[in-house]
Amino acid sequence: MHKYTLGFIKRNDEILMVNREKSPWKGSWNGVGGKIDADESALTCIIREIAEETNIIVEHHQIKDKGILTWNDFAALGNGLHLFLIEIPKDYVYETPRKVREGILDWKKIEWINDFENYGVSHNIPYFLPTILNEEKRYHFHCTFENKHLKSVSKEWIEE
Repeated sequence: MHKYTLGFIKRNDEILMVNREKSPWKGSWNGVGGKIDADESALTCIIREIAEETNIIVEHHQIKDKGILTWNDFAALGNGLHLFLIEIPKDYVYETPRKVREGILDWKKIEWINDFENYGVSHNIPYFLPTILNEEKRYHFHCTFENKHLKSVSKEWIEE
């Protein structure tokens, strides 16, 4: 079982990202999420983590399970997480930048996030975010790291 969740909160052509103050991905922009408690499901965890980290309350119907992300070797506890896409109304008002316990929250344009020349984003995100945003299917993305450097990301459809 995977121990973490990672969610991408989408409003129009932007994603709410957090510039992390601690590892993993310290100093990089990433989605919102965290560790699954022993008594909760991945879905319950992402709802809780979004509320704790952003004060945004989301409903089950706003959340899409997009699959899982695993890795071979990386500076994180465990080796996998559940991926979610959360769509909020186009007119939802959420002022940023906003300092929170995990770092700084800010809306970032999807095009900016997915730019492989952007070294400020967690390095694996541009490999899987376009699929999460544009395909209905769930996938297993696997990241291969070598000496803390991302070498490849594979993608496999999860059959329901």
